[in-house]
Amino acid sequence: MEAQSNAERHRQRQQKLKEQVDTRVAAATEQKGILIIFTGNGKGKSTAAFGTATRAIGHGKTVGVAQFIKGQWDNGEYNTLHPLGVEFHIMGTGFTWETQNRETDIQAATEVWQESKRMLADARYDLVVLDELTYMLAYHYLDTQEVIDAITNRPSQQSVIVTGRGCHARLLELADTVSELRPVKHAFDSGIQAQAGIDW
Repeated sequence: MEAQSNAERHRQRQQKLKEQVDTRVAAATEQKGILIIFTGNGKGKSTAAFGTATRAIGHGKTVGVAQFIKGQWDNGEYNTLHPLGVEFHIMGTGFTWETQNRETDIQAATEVWQESKRMLADARYDLVVLDELTYMLAYHYLDTQEVIDAITNRPSQQSVIVTGRGCHARLLELADTVSELRPVKHAFDSGIQAQAGIDW
């Protein structure tokens, strides 16, 4: 008898949950591209972006990528997605604390941004990933208003993903979806080296 009662309570809870989900699904009638931001100090922002890019490719979508803080080292995302037709534009200078040359970094960022703007203006791209873009705004390598204008004026069905720590407040306000990754533990803090296939 108790088992039957528990089963009935479970059924009622699940039925109520189903009704809530169905109501939300029915209310979501607008179709448009969205701006997604993965930010925060935790690991996994770029990983989430490239997981979404892989999903888009799996649905036959056209994807373009700009990577703003990447050096010349081996790049797992590129190795996987470029052969599948994903266009990549990589800044190539590495971390700003390695170059220590503001002018060089600004020039490299500007070159990648020009390609980003081209993709953001082209309706053939279903998804544009702007990996580590937030740093370019924080360091004033790119003009914030120009970036916001390019994202705002993109084709209506195009989605954009922006990654990086310390995302600018105006981008956060503009975004449709924002996920903030929070660090709890990180292997590097325990002296474990970054690993190919895990960290890059």
